[in-house]
Amino acid sequence: MPARPIVSTAAAILLAATSMAYARPDARTMTCEQTQQLIQSRRAIVLTTGRNTYDRYVRQFGNECDRPAVPVASYVRTLDGQCRVHRCEEWRFDFPAAGF
Repeated sequence: MPARPIVSTAAAILLAATSMAYARPDARTMTCEQTQQLIQSRRAIVLTTGRNTYDRYVRQFGNECDRPAVPVASYVRTLDGQCRVHRCEEWRFDFPAAGF
């Protein structure tokens, strides 16, 4: 088999894999309403939040978080400012310190 088709096929696969890596929605290019609607429609989604940062965001009421995590309020930067969304965090219950 000639090397030319193998090289061009490998290059095409690499290009496709690279472009798929950048297919994640960017919260900075959407309004707050668009961001919240996207999360609601997909139930859980990974959003780009900065040049090299991303996180997974979920609906407020749903079962997208694995136990013992629960949805907690978080904020992301959008075109129109800070936007309230939810992400999964492990639930912590801190008992108040006893006065002994």
